[in-house]
Amino acid sequence: MELVFAFCVGVLTSCGVYLTLRGRTFTVVVGLTLLSYAANLFLFASGRLVINAAPILGQSEQIADPLPQALVLTAIVIGFAMTAFAIILAMRARTDLGNDHVDGNPPTIENEMRRKERRP
Repeated sequence: MELVFAFCVGVLTSCGVYLTLRGRTFTVVVGLTLLSYAANLFLFASGRLVINAAPILGQSEQIADPLPQALVLTAIVIGFAMTAFAIILAMRARTDLGNDHVDGNPPTIENEMRRKERRP
């Protein structure tokens, strides 16, 4: 089970980094969301993955650590607020700049033609 969690954290992290490095704001927001999901899974897995274990002492023989669960709940709320803020910021940048590129300058056809001419 730990191997599956580790694989999922790795896939979410790599996809999040890839999307965060893209040029459009929507993909950056989705990439940041995937990175926060990966961090949540990592925090959840740090509390020892135990099936059918109570987070309270004396309820069962196996005990689950409640601290990572509380951290994940807090991270979910913070991630939701961050995503909402990033979406509002992207919408504002779209209306002010007229495009949704991260740097504000969309690639034009002339720039693409110049780049192709420079290559030998």
